[in-house]
Amino acid sequence: MKKYLFGLLFALVPVTAMAAGGASVPHSMDPDLHDKASLQNGMKLYVNYCMGCHSLQYQRFSRAAEDLNIPQDLIEENLIFSPDLAYNDQMHNAMDSGDAEGWFGAPPPDLSLKTRVRGTDWIYSYLLGFYKDPSRPTGVNNTVFDLVAMPNVLEPLQGVQELVCAETDHPVEGQEPDALSGKYQSCDVLQVTEPGQLEPAEFEEAMYDLTNFLAYVGEPSKLQAQALAPKVLIFIFIFGVIAYLLKREYWRDIH
Repeated sequence: MKKYLFGLLFALVPVTAMAAGGASVPHSMDPDLHDKASLQNGMKLYVNYCMGCHSLQYQRFSRAAEDLNIPQDLIEENLIFSPDLAYNDQMHNAMDSGDAEGWFGAPPPDLSLKTRVRGTDWIYSYLLGFYKDPSRPTGVNNTVFDLVAMPNVLEPLQGVQELVCAETDHPVEGQEPDALSGKYQSCDVLQVTEPGQLEPAEFEEAMYDLTNFLAYVGEPSKLQAQALAPKVLIFIFIFGVIAYLLKREYWRDIH
């Protein structure tokens, strides 16, 4: 038995190292599955900017509409663009996997469970981490996913972002802080050099909504579970009181 346990432990070590390794994640976010406005905006952003390449094969339009309080007619008119898709269909993209592999080197992954694999902090930082890199085929790179093959489809919203040299509060390896300001000089600071449709703060909020929606997609039943939890606790409390009174009645007859 011990041999099998040790074998399982060693099999899990590479997975743990892979999850813990990689580039640093500079941003964090806490999903709020009860913020319906955020989730609705996240779904809109996903369908308009992500679904051309990335599917959500475990999520149906109808399920999202029901959970996020979006009327069916709005879904059908504004969020279902392909004539091959219907309201009760899964959220598949229209891109051929063979073409995608030729264009990007590999088919874009399905994102249904991506937040459960990577975590919401990673996804949020990834969406905020694109920057201009003329050496790359797509013209962009990413601070979280180096040599990324994905183009920055959100550039119209964010604008052009570049790595610049600037003062930062974050410690820089091998560098002492400035004696007067207490800041460090870093050439890895992201800065929008050509504005997009949104201000930086607005873009960060939009990426929060998009990540929030992906967190919901990763576990849609969590909303129902959270709604059901208070009822279950009330039932357990009432059942406990009845069971206690019944127990007292039984023991009264025994004594």
